[in-house]
Amino acid sequence: MDVLINVFVALHIIGIASLLGGFLTQMKAMGAGTARFVPGMLHGALTMLVTGVILVGLNQADDQPVNNLKIIIKLAILVAVLGLVYVKRDEESVDKGPFIAVGALTTANIFIATLWT
Repeated sequence: MDVLINVFVALHIIGIASLLGGFLTQMKAMGAGTARFVPGMLHGALTMLVTGVILVGLNQADDQPVNNLKIIIKLAILVAVLGLVYVKRDEESVDKGPFIAVGALTTANIFIATLWT
């Protein structure tokens, strides 16, 4: 079971890397007002959602403790990010506000995951 959990943790990290990497690659374009949500950002957020739900289930099935409050907060942040990226995915350029919100919420999700023990 540990190997399976670690595989999904790796996939979850790949998802967040795709989301944050897409944001970081568009930072220069944001300064010019031409930033957009690239498909990798949507796919990364969806990967995080699916693997995160699977990880919670696997950890509970393995009788490992799960901090439900932490999971709910992380899920709420991810749903907000996913909603912003999904709604604005086809626009040629995105305003700075929603774009910065996605980057800030993604970063907050990373810090919650790593610092909240």
